[in-house]
Amino acid sequence: MILGIDEVGRGPWAGPLVVGAVVLGNAEIEGLTDSKKLTKKKRDALDVLIREKASGFGLGWVPAEEIDEIGLSAALRLATIRAVEQVKTPYNEIIIDGTINFLKETSKGKYVTTLPKADLLIQSVSAASIIAKVARDNYMALQDSVYPGYGFTSHVGYGTATHRIAIEKIGVTPLHRLSFAPLAKYRPEVATTTVLKTKITSTPTLKTTKQNGDSAESVAIEYLRDLGHDILERNWKTKFCEIDIVSLNDQTFYFTEVKYRKTAQQGGGLAAITAKKQQQMRFAAEFYAASHNLKAVDLRLTAIAVSGQPPVVGTYLEIE
Repeated sequence: MILGIDEVGRGPWAGPLVVGAVVLGNAEIEGLTDSKKLTKKKRDALDVLIREKASGFGLGWVPAEEIDEIGLSAALRLATIRAVEQVKTPYNEIIIDGTINFLKETSKGKYVTTLPKADLLIQSVSAASIIAKVARDNYMALQDSVYPGYGFTSHVGYGTATHRIAIEKIGVTPLHRLSFAPLAKYRPEVATTTVLKTKITSTPTLKTTKQNGDSAESVAIEYLRDLGHDILERNWKTKFCEIDIVSLNDQTFYFTEVKYRKTAQQGGGLAAITAKKQQQMRFAAEFYAASHNLKAVDLRLTAIAVSGQPPVVGTYLEIE
């Protein structure tokens, strides 16, 4: 009687965060795995079976407005609590996918085990990830009729090039998370300030190089999270160099350099990762492993190219 918990929608620019919670009990359902590894047709079929056969399930929703108000970390805790409160069936263990116990501050926190890749390993967690993704995807598809022109059915709120172009042409909706760095300029107070400065100085307010770099790194972090990475460090400094992002995915440690260009046409971002820079990154990765007492682990050097305003990931590759 395991209560499995997983979230969907941590990284999109628009739409709600949804947490699924499932107790399968004695139900036997073939094909359960991480929802991202399933086709839409298979997910939809399994969603029906889970709802029919599971001993209990719940969904916790936190809309974009609430995410902007309390922040993503608090929203993850709140969505988890809301999901668990809907499960009335008995259970004797709780497993949350990932490394963070979102129930720590509740009475159920002491019964929680956190487990990276639990959606691949524990069937009740797989089921939770499936019902959460199907529910969220269906909700976003419905928003196409409410807010036409954005293509929510195809990208379900993620920061794709198509979505970015739509925002630039049409603007933002109540679905958009204005607390996310790529959309910060659309916040009412920011927009008002920009208009006032334009009227006074006739000169647009430009972001600094550091602000652009920080925004690009934030987008890269959400991109990696969507791929299943747990973010361990940001701007990790060593005597060799600074690693923009250190992450863990499937027992492999990734050391990622983020390169930003104002437009994709500028190019050259990844070319700036010279042989010397690669050597410095390799030394830094080995130092990280040694300083964290990591033995016989897989270390990978990767790079992400980001461009545009708001920034969007263009290329993600492994450095040989």
